[in-house]
Amino acid sequence: MRYDLVIFDNDGVLVDSEPLSNRLLAAYLTELGHPTTYEDSIRDYMGSAMHRVHDLLLERTGQRLPEDFDTVFHRRVFAAFERELQPVDGVVDVLEKLAADGVPYCVASSGSHERIRVGHRKTGLDGWFGEGRVFSSEDVGRGKPAPDLFLYAARTMGVPAERCVVVEDSPLGVQAAVAAGMDVYGFTAMTPADRLARATGHFTDMRELVSLIAC
Repeated sequence: MRYDLVIFDNDGVLVDSEPLSNRLLAAYLTELGHPTTYEDSIRDYMGSAMHRVHDLLLERTGQRLPEDFDTVFHRRVFAAFERELQPVDGVVDVLEKLAADGVPYCVASSGSHERIRVGHRKTGLDGWFGEGRVFSSEDVGRGKPAPDLFLYAARTMGVPAERCVVVEDSPLGVQAAVAAGMDVYGFTAMTPADRLARATGHFTDMRELVSLIAC
């Protein structure tokens, strides 16, 4: 099927940030007295907005994270981005193909606008995602797994939900896309396909995406 809009998740799909940010999140939570492994962080928080970290910790422990938690965490993440962040291998090839074929695309991420922009500047993807192509959970209030972000992106881009395809690598993101009534392809470079079972299809190499979405 040829789609009228391709909606990319950001972390783990456009930029290879999930290992960096989840290592830092696990370490920071542990430092604050909430022992968390890297695997715990991937399982519980990958693909989610920051409010999920706060909500889940409060639900599990009855304790609130410090008021400056987000600020400190993002400072650490951005420093790591500047040192180590890379684009996902093959994603520029996909973007070049979409642009050549005139297929609209955008990014819809649980991360903040600042996080998206910092990552894109470091990896050189900022040239592909100008104004009007970047959507954050900050824009809608409720992050994934709620469908709000994907629906907002589609509405802003002027495309009906059923004509959109989402590219995701997290169970929460797949759940959000399904709830939005969109097809979704699960990128399994980090997440096993069985954790993305509700996806329309799966792929392990970003360059495979072009044939899947029939651009």
